[in-house]
Amino acid sequence: MIVTTTPSVEGKKITEYRGIVTGEAILGVNVVKDFFSGITDIVGGRSSSYEGELTKARETALSEMQDRARDMGADAVVGVDLDYEVLGSGGSMIMVSASGTAVKLG
Repeated sequence: MIVTTTPSVEGKKITEYRGIVTGEAILGVNVVKDFFSGITDIVGGRSSSYEGELTKARETALSEMQDRARDMGADAVVGVDLDYEVLGSGGSMIMVSASGTAVKLG
């Protein structure tokens, strides 16, 4: 399945629009990761534990979106947009949502 942020796929003609598809993922970040991320914030640098959680959430949201597009008979998803939010008390959860338009290519 082709997934792109652009409104079209170069070299391919969109023959049919199947509809809007979405995928969401909400992942919790545990206390140990919060502790080590806090240390990273103090001394500087990147927080690999949060980066790992964010990567998992993004991959899950995109995969769910592609599954929904496949169920609609689509060959590709165009115009993909990713949104990120921090939820929960103290920002203990990460939400990633992916949306785009499922299309058939000719």
